[in-house]
Amino acid sequence: MNSRGSSQAQDTFRSGAFQRRIALIFVLQLIAVGISVMMGTYDMAPVWAVLALIVITTILAWLAARREWQPISALARLVNGWDQHPDLEALSPQRLSRRTDADVASLARGLHGFATRIASYTERERNFTRDASHELRSPLTVIKMSVDMLAEEEGLTDFGERSLQRIRRSTREMEALVEALLILARESDNGVDEEVFVVNDAVRHELDFARDMLVGRPIELQLEEPSRFALRGSPRVFAVLFWQLIRNACQQTERGRVVVTVMPGMVVVANQSEPLAEPASGGKMPLYGADRHGFELAIAQRISDRFEWPLELKTRPGSQNVASIRFPHTQAA
Repeated sequence: MNSRGSSQAQDTFRSGAFQRRIALIFVLQLIAVGISVMMGTYDMAPVWAVLALIVITTILAWLAARREWQPISALARLVNGWDQHPDLEALSPQRLSRRTDADVASLARGLHGFATRIASYTERERNFTRDASHELRSPLTVIKMSVDMLAEEEGLTDFGERSLQRIRRSTREMEALVEALLILARESDNGVDEEVFVVNDAVRHELDFARDMLVGRPIELQLEEPSRFALRGSPRVFAVLFWQLIRNACQQTERGRVVVTVMPGMVVVANQSEPLAEPASGGKMPLYGADRHGFELAIAQRISDRFEWPLELKTRPGSQNVASIRFPHTQAA
């Protein structure tokens, strides 16, 4: 707010008006009680009349103080209802009574400015996620279709086949990354597409994608299902979280196994690396792109915190990394 608006607001609302009115109420109450006590002391009125006068004076003082507190109560109710029905104009200084204390008016102005900035941020977030969702997913769809068409061409060399696999794998990883970032960018994404889904089925579906991505790499994916349970939530969010853990486990493994275990109320992803064999010809050891920067775990941790699915990371003897996702509220499959 500019200086002109601030000076006008200071002229409209009087500073300390609330304290003065409260002080006046208590002074009048004290005078009334003192007069009542004096009347009872000098037998100018019966005891019951004195007590009745004191009670009536106290009630009137309480009603007057409550009336002075109404602007603050109304402001608290308005702020409390922002999550359901935000009304920014109700905090506008023009809609406040002239009897409003300057401190209360200053608080209302501050909340009005803060709420306006939050509304603008929410609008920018909505526009960004909508545009980013369309502008990022459309090229990925075109790339996937083009890769599928190229895969049907005859006469591709081994190098071309490997290139197509790398493009397909990178496209899948890019899709998962875009999905994860969009989920984290949407403040109101909690519970939008909630449904009851079987965790085992979602895990098996993501593992099928992962096996396609691991073609040509000496990594084995195993699924163990000693338990089977369902979950009420977003299957899309679960798929993104689980994919980040699978991708991280595969990135941490150059050769070996990645074991996924579905336990009661928990999904565990463990990877066990095996030492690479020395090449017989004395050449360089093969590299499969193992990456240990842990970016996937950072995204997984943020999704875990966001949806209250605790994520626990451990390192066991033998270079075994274990990631566990716990689900506090599960249902029977």
